[in-house]
Amino acid sequence: MQYDFNRIEAKWQLYWAKNQTFKAENSSDKEKFYVLDMFPYPSGAGLHVGHPLGYIASDIYARYKRHRGFNVLHPQGYDSFGLPAEQYAIQTGQHPAITTEANIKRYREQLDKIGFSFDWSREVRTSDPKYYKWTQWIFIQLFNSWYNKGSDKAEDITGLIALFEKEGNSKVNAVCDEDTEVFSAEEWKRFSAGRQQEILLKYRLTYLAESEVNWCPALGTVLANDEIVNGVSERGGHPVIRKKMTQWSMRISAYAQRLLDGLEKIDWPQPLKDSQTNWIGRSEGASVTFKVLDSEQAFAVFTTRPDTIFGASFMTLAPEHELVPLITTSERKAAVEAYIETTAKRSERDRMADVKTITGVFTGAYAEHPFTKEPIPIWIGDYVLAGYGTGAVMSVPCGDQRDYDFARHFNIPIPNIFDGVDISEEAFADKEKTVITNSGFLNGLPYKKAVQRVIAELEKIGQGKGKVNYRLRDAVFSRQRYWGEPFPVYYDADGMPRMINEKYLPIELPEVEKYLPTETGEPPLGNATHWAWDIERSAVVSNDLIDHKTVFPLELNTMPGWAGSSQYFNRYMDPHNETEIFSREAIDYWQDVDLYIGGSEHATGHLLYSRFWQKFMYDRGWVPKDEYAKKLINQGMITGTSAFVYREEGSGKVISKGLITDKRVTPIHADVSFVNASDELDVDAFKKWQPEYKDAEFVLEDGKYVVGREIEKMSKSKYNVVNPDEICEQYGADSLRLYEMFLGPLEQSKPWNTAGITGVHGFLKKLWRLYHSGPNGEFYVEGASPSKGSVEDLSAESLKTLHKTIKKVEEDIENFSFNTSVATFMICVNELTAQKCKSRTILEPLAVLVAPYAPHISEELWEKLGHSESIATASWPTFNPEYLVESTKEYPISFNGKKRFTLELPADMDKEAIETAVMAHEKTQEQLQGRTPKKVIVVPGRIVNIVG
Repeated sequence: MQYDFNRIEAKWQLYWAKNQTFKAENSSDKEKFYVLDMFPYPSGAGLHVGHPLGYIASDIYARYKRHRGFNVLHPQGYDSFGLPAEQYAIQTGQHPAITTEANIKRYREQLDKIGFSFDWSREVRTSDPKYYKWTQWIFIQLFNSWYNKGSDKAEDITGLIALFEKEGNSKVNAVCDEDTEVFSAEEWKRFSAGRQQEILLKYRLTYLAESEVNWCPALGTVLANDEIVNGVSERGGHPVIRKKMTQWSMRISAYAQRLLDGLEKIDWPQPLKDSQTNWIGRSEGASVTFKVLDSEQAFAVFTTRPDTIFGASFMTLAPEHELVPLITTSERKAAVEAYIETTAKRSERDRMADVKTITGVFTGAYAEHPFTKEPIPIWIGDYVLAGYGTGAVMSVPCGDQRDYDFARHFNIPIPNIFDGVDISEEAFADKEKTVITNSGFLNGLPYKKAVQRVIAELEKIGQGKGKVNYRLRDAVFSRQRYWGEPFPVYYDADGMPRMINEKYLPIELPEVEKYLPTETGEPPLGNATHWAWDIERSAVVSNDLIDHKTVFPLELNTMPGWAGSSQYFNRYMDPHNETEIFSREAIDYWQDVDLYIGGSEHATGHLLYSRFWQKFMYDRGWVPKDEYAKKLINQGMITGTSAFVYREEGSGKVISKGLITDKRVTPIHADVSFVNASDELDVDAFKKWQPEYKDAEFVLEDGKYVVGREIEKMSKSKYNVVNPDEICEQYGADSLRLYEMFLGPLEQSKPWNTAGITGVHGFLKKLWRLYHSGPNGEFYVEGASPSKGSVEDLSAESLKTLHKTIKKVEEDIENFSFNTSVATFMICVNELTAQKCKSRTILEPLAVLVAPYAPHISEELWEKLGHSESIATASWPTFNPEYLVESTKEYPISFNGKKRFTLELPADMDKEAIETAVMAHEKTQEQLQGRTPKKVIVVPGRIVNIVG
């Protein structure tokens, strides 16, 4: 009987959908296990074969855990808000909701064809109002919370207001803006309502503030750092500039230390942990205040080496520093403004990465040294970032290479107060080493004591203090886009933000005629005509009704892409709950994610922000764990094998790879679908695809055009994408699943080669034939049906093959070594085929072992074995080590060190019995020919050597 994989796979995919085979219950006597994938953004291009890699791995583990008796939650959904759909809407005028729906339908079809055991009853879409209602709800909770340093957690803002009313803020130990004024309870009560709201914004965990952002004029929106590549937007390659805007921000910096500490208790990849550790960037040092000469202004710097303060020969401010326009002299104004305009065009990442280019300009102002009172010139330089530390640097050229290079470039004097002594960080680690030799009260002190002394002296004169600093900055949360979550915010008569009552959520995205910013520069929602909030009717109404008394304007920005992904893992636990984000029963049962699989590119984006939201939710008592994922695996990338044709410069001829000489050629990508397994190009198809080559001369070798090959990222732009639908159609989903796992270790990148899939497809055919050994290829297994018990003549070798396979596959799955499992299956089937195994006792558990990897063929075989329920309900086979114990041992029998024959003896035979058996054997007697050996050397389990 032929292995008709197309029929079999369609049959079982329909069965799983109809019977909701993988639906998880929110309460069970079984132990829970939650397997999560990073949900996809549904693009118009659909999936290529690189996308399912992590999904296949998680699916294998989820299926395995079901076999082990766990109640498994394995959900899937769509991260369906985003810039690509909006850009497509701008180009075509088609509403993003329409294209997103079409893309989701396409993704769902592709995912179903691969046979994933997702619980689709829990599907979420971030663009669904029923889903983003709860994103808006969390935003409101963040707005209504502050961070209490005393309790080290977020608390309700009403408690802070009560403290203000009782005693003011002088004793409040809170995370807040550094410029927050000190006030008494009486002063608080005298403040206007608007003024009180301004002050509370300095404490709220989400707040409005003017901040430096990455502004992309072409896209009309703010971009996150990870949306910028080489100084231009990742989407479209448009220029990005730095610009000050009033934005919503999240006070993630309040959680900096807890985000660091939490890394110690989660099983995440160390490189990813290192990325987050570096991004958070904890450092200890001192905050030092420098006064500006001939001015009322002052500014603070943070330094990890306050002991080098006597070597500070100039100060450097970030070009965006708020003090720059206030202290720049009239003579330097034009140069400073020109420099600021130039640096605004460079992204923060470019400025941080560029360590070779030295640029800067003198402001004309001077700072006063806190101790010597000497004037220090104040420069601005783009290597200093406004958002890192204080945006100002105490430059010590005799102790820092970048400061030294800057000073040399601009001929700034470099006083050598350290007399050439090593003040490197390596030397600094030596607590007893003395390096301060010519700096007043620090003369002769060891490093650490020098640091302490400087901090103490700064505190005495009121110009500094010890401080722990973090590189982590608060996250800008506004985007000037249409296709995103609307903020549940309106602005009162004082222009202050107010939250819409939770019971009126969701505030749904309005319809607009244009998806571009307005002519006056407002975000796309500025085009909405029905976008105002009536506080009496508690409804969205026409903009014409705005009177700033009962009808107020709504927020025009939308939330960023990471908003919807920062709690989706918890929403999956109870996705259809309309009265709360999830029930207590659901969250208490599922607790957290046991296994999370996704890309490492999200290390300092989603994976950091989601940890922040989880800790906030934990503080407020809504979730039981402050880390949401116990174990995380970053799957590697499946790369594509690109194909190239070679155009000769000058002549325009297209030369076959093997004929390329010293002449210069330009490689041109060719669609891999035009290339066969022998790297031969279908020239006619290529010419139709690229009309510019219609009349080009193709220079062939042996009548064929052979392309060049190169491993690259699988991408539509490189024409090396392989469609999984075509693979499933030609070889079957089970072949695709096995091949993706067989390519190599899950965490590593590996190249795709369609020709290689024939090997695993051949294995599946061989597996099928193992169960179809009847005279005419029909299904045949010896032994009674499962309900009647089994009477079989079992082979010891077959039992050994089965149980070593059980052992190996179980170990592989637990260790996520899926590639070696596939090899084990191949060995197993080869051995059972050679043994002519037809035993139900062997073949039935084998089907279960294969099921997580190749579920369709396993389901079909399981049904043929007489089972009425899905194989997903079957228990995992139990490994019995007794079947791997060797009952006999084959001994090499040697005479004077030369092997003459072998003899199989019981494995448990002792030394004396082995010698007796060997000496009695007829072949031994033939060799001795009546002689008595001098001695017989027996090494049990290894050899017998007769010396004589």
